[in-house]
Amino acid sequence: MENGAVFAGLQPNPATAHHHHNNFLAPSDRVIKLLPPLLTVKRHFCPQPLKLQKQSHFASLRVNDTANAVPVATPTSNVALDLAEIDWDNIGFGFIPTDYMYIMKCSQGENFSNGELHRFGNIELSPSAGILNYGQGLFEGLKAYRKHDGNILLFRPKENAFRLRTGAERMCMPSPSVEQFLEAVKLTVLANERWIPPPGKGSLYIRPLLMGSGAVLGLAPAPEYTFLIYVSPVGNYFKEGLAPINLIVETEMHRATPGGTGGVKTIGNYAAVLKAQSAAKAKGFSDVLYLDSVHKRYLEEVSSCNVFVVKGNVISTPAIKGTILPGITRKSIIDVARSQGFQVEERFVTVDELLDADEVFCTGTAVVISPVGSITYLGKRVTYGSEGVGVVSQQLYSSLTSLQMGRAEDKMGWIVELK
Repeated sequence: MENGAVFAGLQPNPATAHHHHNNFLAPSDRVIKLLPPLLTVKRHFCPQPLKLQKQSHFASLRVNDTANAVPVATPTSNVALDLAEIDWDNIGFGFIPTDYMYIMKCSQGENFSNGELHRFGNIELSPSAGILNYGQGLFEGLKAYRKHDGNILLFRPKENAFRLRTGAERMCMPSPSVEQFLEAVKLTVLANERWIPPPGKGSLYIRPLLMGSGAVLGLAPAPEYTFLIYVSPVGNYFKEGLAPINLIVETEMHRATPGGTGGVKTIGNYAAVLKAQSAAKAKGFSDVLYLDSVHKRYLEEVSSCNVFVVKGNVISTPAIKGTILPGITRKSIIDVARSQGFQVEERFVTVDELLDADEVFCTGTAVVISPVGSITYLGKRVTYGSEGVGVVSQQLYSSLTSLQMGRAEDKMGWIVELK
């Protein structure tokens, strides 16, 4: 599946190109599979939800309804894929509706099985759904990149699958297997291929969601669960791009507490940071850096990023101890930095060390690396260097993005190539 999946016959409904569907999703009896590698034929599109048969490898395509059909070319044919009509130089990090999303359901105590590829649109939930009433939900984030040769690359998707399963166990939810997660991601990306930005113009952000969709009134795990993947083309997360961001250290509110859910990617972790983040942005800061809730002197993380402190040849980052999300970009940067001769320490890092650092940077799927130009703590503002991009930040950013985009040899075995 990694090297030869060919997606043919699914072409976008023009109505989905620039706005949402307002209709709820409905069941469908239309069945599709993927064509075998290197088979180049023309098929027709079906404007209804598409049901995917359960199987370990998708092999062929069958669409039963050819009404209003139009011919399309496969991605491996000589016909160039038409990209979506977007100003690729100015897309920013905002949601843009695409063509398809993937949905898979299961009941409590059972395993996920059949998945469905649907036209992108709204979903229907009971007002008593577990996600709406008790926040029983997780999400993931990863990216797909387009290479100049037309290949599509995913960066360490297995890590997202593993992390989702860890989070699901903490939140009392069933979760897709690693194989199901990977196949669902690949299928969704290929179905939305025209939304992947040209090389160097951004990436396709992939958002898997796992949620308690069944109705439950008393506090308890939901009786039914939905795994959903949608995608959106994106540019830079921070408007500054790779330019330095300005952070303020939050001393009163906390992102997570020991024994809580700070170490998993549950939805509640992010709603909890909005108040402090909004206040910081109103004062001109880019984001908030949180401290531990016990001693209020050790660094934890930014609202949605891990943080690193550079002093000489030593790079320090807060240790994963249950209150900090084990970021996949964080993990990758640690390995890349060590391979380049840096000493990397995962430990408790104090505010004093932060203020005395040579450089500070943040990492995350959305941002990759964001250098920090200044930190404000208790009214005191500390700047780093000339508020430009630090040497270490630039070096690690270039190394990791070159690997993610296929411009450098993947010696780590992290890249999954779709075509």
